Amino acid sequence: MDKYNLDSKKHKQITKQFINKEEEENNLETVEFYFENGLRKVKPYYYEYKTFAKGRWIKKNILNVFRDEFRDRTKEYYETAIEKGLIMINNKIVTPSTIIQNQDLITHKIHRHEPPITDKKIKILYQENDFIVIDKPASIPIHPSGRYRHNTVLHILQKEHGFLNLFPLNRLDRLTSGIVILSLNKKKAREFEQLMTKHKIQKEYICQIKCDQPIKLISHKLGLNLVHPDGKSCITIFKRISYNGSTSLVKCKPLTGRTHQIRVHLQYLGHPIVNDPLYCNIKSWGPDIGKGGIDINDDKKINELVNSISSENDFDNKIDNLNNECTISHFSDPKPNQLLIWLHAV
Repeated sequence: MDKYNLDSKKHKQITKQFINKEEEENNLETVEFYFENGLRKVKPYYYEYKTFAKGRWIKKNILNVFRDEFRDRTKEYYETAIEKGLIMINNKIVTPSTIIQNQDLITHKIHRHEPPITDKKIKILYQENDFIVIDKPASIPIHPSGRYRHNTVLHILQKEHGFLNLFPLNRLDRLTSGIVILSLNKKKAREFEQLMTKHKIQKEYICQIKCDQPIKLISHKLGLNLVHPDGKSCITIFKRISYNGSTSLVKCKPLTGRTHQIRVHLQYLGHPIVNDPLYCNIKSWGPDIGKGGIDINDDKKINELVNSISSENDFDNKIDNLNNECTISHFSDPKPNQLLIWLHAV
C-alpha cells in the first residue's frame, strides 16, 4: 500500500475500513475458550495489530518506536520481527532504521496468547429490555485492551449469552470485582452518561485497607497513576465501616471517575488496599508505600519505580521465540493473589 496523503475525512474512512476488517478477522465464532487450573484461557490465535502513525512517532525509526512504546517485548524481538516482515509499514517490509512518516499504516502480526483469567462465571443479576446488571469477578477486564481481547467481559457475554451490542455504563479495573451495568443500546447509554455527569447516579465501593484511623474527604490533583499537581481534579469520600486491629473496612464514594482513583488516593493517604500489587508494594515504593506521593520531577526515580513494579507484577514467561507458530510470549498461570484486590463495587 502506498504511503497515505489523505485529508482528514478520507483518513477516517480508511481507518474505519481497517477496523471493520480487523473485526471480521477476529470473529468470536472462531474463538475457543477452555478451562484449566481454575482459570479461563483462550486458545492462541493469529492477530494483526493495525494503527496509523501517532504524532509522537513521526520522524522516529520503527525499531525505537516499538522499543519505547511497547515494552512487553525485547528490542531483539522487535529487530527480528521487522526483519521477518511481521512488523511492516504500509504493508511493505522495512528495516529497523526506517523512519515513520505522517499517516503511515503500522501493522504487527503475531500469534496471540492472551493472559488467563479466573474461571468464575459472570453472573447476570438483572435484565431488562435496555440494560443488564452483572457481578464481575476480579481479574476480568471489561473491554478489549492491551494484552486482553477475548478474555474480557464484553466478549465473554457475547460468546456465551449472545449479547451483540453492549455499552458499559460504569467501568471497573481488571482486578476489581462487583456490580457493572451495561446498556443494550446507545440511546440508553447516553442517557445514563448524562445522569452520571449531573451526579444523579453515584458509585460506591467497599475495600480493605492498611489503616487504624478514620479517613476524611480529600480533594487533590491526580494523574493517571500518581498524584500530580498538573493532573485532573478528582474527589473521593471515605468512611470507615469497621476495624480489626490491623486493617479497616472502608466505604469509598468517588465523585469523579479517574483511572485507579480510589487506589491512588488511598495510597497517597498512607492507607493502600491491603493486597494491591501496584500501590501496596513495599519493595517498589519503599517503607512508606508512596504516602504523600513521590518526586514527580525525578525521571530516574520514576523509571526505576515503573520497572520495579513491572517486574514484581509480571506473571508471564517472556518467550520471545519467533518460530513458525508462536511470535508472542506465553503466559504462565498467575498466582491466586494476582487475580484480585480487595476492592468491590456495590
